[in-house]
Amino acid sequence: MVEAVIFDFGGVMTTSPFEAFARFERERGYPLDIIRNTNAANHLENAWAKFERAEIDLDTFDRLFAEESLALGGAEVRGRDVLPLLAGDLRPDMVEALRRIKAECKTGCITNNLPANAIGSQGGRSFYVAEVMALFDHVIESAKIGLRKPDPRIYQMMIETLGVRPSDCVYLDDLGVNLKPAREMGMTTIKVVSASQAITELEAATGLKLT
Repeated sequence: MVEAVIFDFGGVMTTSPFEAFARFERERGYPLDIIRNTNAANHLENAWAKFERAEIDLDTFDRLFAEESLALGGAEVRGRDVLPLLAGDLRPDMVEALRRIKAECKTGCITNNLPANAIGSQGGRSFYVAEVMALFDHVIESAKIGLRKPDPRIYQMMIETLGVRPSDCVYLDDLGVNLKPAREMGMTTIKVVSASQAITELEAATGLKLT
């Protein structure tokens, strides 16, 4: 019996920022996938990781990301220019699925985010709609606790707060690296490629009608 469903936010409840990255790169004439490759290189200790843990400020992130992208991809991409690309569009079908799940199960959200985009921050992400966030029983933001996925401790914090066992949880994320720790803890995991695919797998995992 599934007792809790835990969601990532960006790329799960919203469209993937990867589409915006690719469009930005085409428009600016940057090498294809330079942003994703910069994010992926040294992914536990790069500028992105440090900013998501709130270990550096915006100016430092802007500079370090530019240095890393130049070294890795041969073009200087300013960190400040990447931030607006993160605000994907809400997926209405996923919001409805979340609403139906909340009526039957506990719900959580674990999101790697940046201090400049944290919930309640001055320039907070426009897609953090209060109505949607209220559907989660508990939200963990990397920028507010100094931990980020895939650190196993962030998943442990969620299940302890929700009061559930990993084996009774389903976890959804659009990145395989973030699914691995949840799966190793015993959670059922779903890699989100599209809303329809994720909802089909969620229905199979929970036995609930979500559309």
